[in-house]
Amino acid sequence: DGMKMEYLIPEGAPGKCLVLYIHGGGYVSGSCKDHRGFVAKLAKQTGFTHLLFEYRLAPEHPYPAAIEDSIKVYRHLLDKGIAPENVLIAGESAGGGLTLALLLAIKNLELPYPTGAVAISPWTDLSCSGPSYISKNRVSPAPINSWTVFAKHYTGKDSNKNPLISPLFGELSGLPPIFIVSGTDDELYDDGEQFYLKAKQAGVNANFLSGKGMLHW
Repeated sequence: DGMKMEYLIPEGAPGKCLVLYIHGGGYVSGSCKDHRGFVAKLAKQTGFTHLLFEYRLAPEHPYPAAIEDSIKVYRHLLDKGIAPENVLIAGESAGGGLTLALLLAIKNLELPYPTGAVAISPWTDLSCSGPSYISKNRVSPAPINSWTVFAKHYTGKDSNKNPLISPLFGELSGLPPIFIVSGTDDELYDDGEQFYLKAKQAGVNANFLSGKGMLHW
């Protein structure tokens, strides 16, 4: 349907395995072009093909545009005959939150799960209720209150506690393995840590890496 997608294929990559990478940008920005350098490094270092795609952005396209487009790309991979156990979903910031929301959508739709997910500095709570939104403001490179502005653009008329918008509020039991990394000096630190703790409590094979003194992403 005209959605831009880009495969980044390192030399010697196994043809059957793939990382579906979801870019960040607060749901209001981001593209294949501006993430190509970072994701190409991931592809080279891991040895696996990475697929980038451009979901529709807010405020022109609020929820559910981004999650609908992500589901469409995941279905596209399954329809191409790629086994779900050979797909890893990954993303950073809003893309990290969208990675986790996509797992919940896959659960709701009763589609087969990917082998797992990696979320880098994930934005899991668009109600921005964690204390780190206030306590980490001074060291953040992001403009003050930018997260609440982005959240309003993406949420639109929906609830910011809808689990497909804010996966922190979802029912997490049964999800595949998840690895989360967040910086201690990031306003979104609580988003990553609290999702991890809730996932562990729900019986998910979840792991969390705390980056001491590190900022967002």
